[in-house]
Amino acid sequence: MKIKGRGNNKGKAQGRILFSNEPISFLGGIDPETGKIVEEGHELKGEKVKDKILVFPKGKGSTVGSYVLYQLSKNNKEPSAIINSESEAIVAVGAIISSIPLIDKIDINKLPKKGMISVDSEEGTVKF
Repeated sequence: MKIKGRGNNKGKAQGRILFSNEPISFLGGIDPETGKIVEEGHELKGEKVKDKILVFPKGKGSTVGSYVLYQLSKNNKEPSAIINSESEAIVAVGAIISSIPLIDKIDINKLPKKGMISVDSEEGTVKF
């Protein structure tokens, strides 16, 4: 199946889905040294984002979260791509400066919760 959304930058990726119904805070929610989700009470706590297609509704928290995404990239711990229902500035800027493919304007509940998925952020498409 193929779903069209809005691509926010250029890039292609494929990988395993890491799905959350909860927003993600990059500042304080993900350890930039390990790529592990550390936010207390988050449904993905303990999961690592490296090489995953990270699917979540939207970001939350401080604008410094953009630089946490960048630090994840510099530490080679970043997700392969990000899919949001609605990308706000924190996630969009972080993905752009980190060269992480990003697609939004997608109903994430139409995506599988696990398995493999392909992302083409230039076309704004997701295939599974």
